[in-house]
Amino acid sequence: MEQKITCKFGGSSLANADQLEKVRSIVEDDPARRYIIVSAPGRDENDSDKVTDHLLNIATEGIHFQEQQKGISPKQSYDSVVAKFTRLINGCGIEGGDLLSDLKNDLNAGGDPDTRIDFLASRGEHYHAKLISRYFQHKGMHARIMLPEDIGLVVSDDFSNAGVLPQSYDNLKKLADLDGIIVIPGFYGITERGDTAVFSRGGSDLTGGEVAYAINADVYENWTDTDGVYQADPNLVSEARVIPRLTYKEIRLLSSKGFDVFHFDAMINCKKRNIPINIRNTNNPSAPGTLIVSERVPEETAVGIARLDDVAYIYLEKDGLGEVIGATKDVLDILKEHSVRTYHYPTDKDDLAVLVDQNDLISNANIIRDEIEQALKPDVLEIIYNLSILSPVGIGMKHNPGILAQAAATLMDENISIEIVDQGPGQISFHFGIQSYYADSALRSLYRSLIANGAPRI
Repeated sequence: MEQKITCKFGGSSLANADQLEKVRSIVEDDPARRYIIVSAPGRDENDSDKVTDHLLNIATEGIHFQEQQKGISPKQSYDSVVAKFTRLINGCGIEGGDLLSDLKNDLNAGGDPDTRIDFLASRGEHYHAKLISRYFQHKGMHARIMLPEDIGLVVSDDFSNAGVLPQSYDNLKKLADLDGIIVIPGFYGITERGDTAVFSRGGSDLTGGEVAYAINADVYENWTDTDGVYQADPNLVSEARVIPRLTYKEIRLLSSKGFDVFHFDAMINCKKRNIPINIRNTNNPSAPGTLIVSERVPEETAVGIARLDDVAYIYLEKDGLGEVIGATKDVLDILKEHSVRTYHYPTDKDDLAVLVDQNDLISNANIIRDEIEQALKPDVLEIIYNLSILSPVGIGMKHNPGILAQAAATLMDENISIEIVDQGPGQISFHFGIQSYYADSALRSLYRSLIANGAPRI
């Protein structure tokens, strides 16, 4: 049976005409690479901001960049988007006057404010896929564009955080009956009412995963600008190496704690059908990358260490608080109401804590404090800022009783205090919260102790 490979190419892989030629060469190199999901074009030397951010700035009439303290007007964003696609069209040597005309019409379109943001946010992927399929054809490749509205990628009307609806899979399955190379824009789908709705940021990964699942692909290749998943951030740990194989569970843990290489929701359906995910480098296609699989035999204890910065710690203390049914839920409900992202919530007999994204507290910390005090009346309520969470991960850790103690001793030897300790219930990860000032040295020390030198195995 003919092999089927789904490929997703990220924005950095598609930033300019030279990058598009690399992508074209990769696709042409293997006839099985027939389902190509593309992101909006990435940043280049002419613009330090992403196309999607410019589109959101247009849609919000400048508010998007104002919130980032950037003085970029909607008109400047409009000019940047048009200029970006003009450079791509000219660099690829294709006819694209109609694409630019349609793009301008979309950017100038009015419409319902509730749906306009998602519609405009999706235009980077929409027009990039059209451009890329035309470039492939220009180079003599049998390629076609298939838009979400063409293939029945039906999503919920949760705008900016849409989910794929069940009927989409029967629709997407029909892609396997088409010949040639099929180019599909990532990041968005169409609601049952016919509106455009986008996934959360990074959602092109999700489109690729759903297509791979629907056609039962043999492999889902996710092409980016890195050789794979590293054992630790190579910018901080120069000796860190690419991890050759990870389980779905391991990559999900690493992704959720700061490994920004893959939208972990994109793995859910691939896992159901045991479709391997291969993270590859567009700029180094000979590198094998990291293969994400259902099972593997661990040859190490900790396989990688994730790091999550900008974490705050909300601490409550009151006699018997940890035994009050619903106390943790009350705190989480308050945080949810104020759109504060949470990570861990360890409890004890008389206290509980919640780790949160401190950036979400910037404008409403006092309001949240008052609401928690009114709901639970704690004796102590503190918010500690500027923490980093370091999370060693590895399926080999489960049967190694000395790993957590070794890690704690390593930090003690460096005179680094641990503010928080939390072990995942699956026993293949644990989390140390430390002051961010020490995070760099702590990460390097844990890497040397647990990975470079090897933790003890039993």
